[in-house]
Amino acid sequence: MAARPIASATVSFGLVSVPVQLYAAGETQGAISFNWLHKKDGQRLKQQYVCSADGEKVEKDDMVKGFEFSKGKYVQFTTEEIKALDEKATGAIEIKEFVPASKVDRIYVDRTYFLGPNKGAERAYHLLTQALQETGRAALGQYAARGKQYLVLLRPLDGGLAMEQLHYANEVRSMKEVPLGEGNVKEQELKLAVQLIEQTATDEFKPEMYRDTVRERVMESIEKKVQSGEEITAEPEAAPQTQIIDLMEALKASVAKGKAAEEAAEESAKKPTRRKKAS
Repeated sequence: MAARPIASATVSFGLVSVPVQLYAAGETQGAISFNWLHKKDGQRLKQQYVCSADGEKVEKDDMVKGFEFSKGKYVQFTTEEIKALDEKATGAIEIKEFVPASKVDRIYVDRTYFLGPNKGAERAYHLLTQALQETGRAALGQYAARGKQYLVLLRPLDGGLAMEQLHYANEVRSMKEVPLGEGNVKEQELKLAVQLIEQTATDEFKPEMYRDTVRERVMESIEKKVQSGEEITAEPEAAPQTQIIDLMEALKASVAKGKAAEEAAEESAKKPTRRKKAS
């Protein structure tokens, strides 16, 4: 089934314009949410807004948005004022510069979209794609949508273009803010750690091998409730494992465990497969 575009835009660089269509690159499964119900009759509860000063219930028509500029002090904005401040959506992806794709740290990436050529723009689209591939660069620009201005990066991907929505510099924290402490790594510990990594190293990224088992378990429990009203009991929590304080011993134990698994797999592969007798 062909993907459906979610928006149209125009990539512009120099005097070249490339009409494109945006497609969602992924489908995020939102967290399974539960509603609050009245325990007595099972009816859903409604949320109400109450004034923190006098406890009076406030209706929507009496609400106004405000920004807290200092503790307990707010400046108010009407809905019309907020709309006037929103960035006007132009549908233009304005390329500002071309940067080496390898120089953009992955920590800046917020979400990804696919770009496809709009009708009549196929030639210009593939020209930009191949030029980026040839130079090893990505196109950095800005895109206005939904009242906001986004920093975006266009890069070639599997013969097409992907648009990554980036965080602005002031939205990304530095690793230097995290206290790391001192850790003197011994040479033998490092060798064992590298050996442990190599035991389970792969040359390809295969996300299809992993599933959200928590979501599956919750959905299965919900289905049981719906079908039969079966009571769901929580599994007993596993006792916390004893922490191995000695880093070297932990590494040795992990490497040995990996070797044992490899040897067991090799022995299993050597055993001849028994054929079933025809009945």
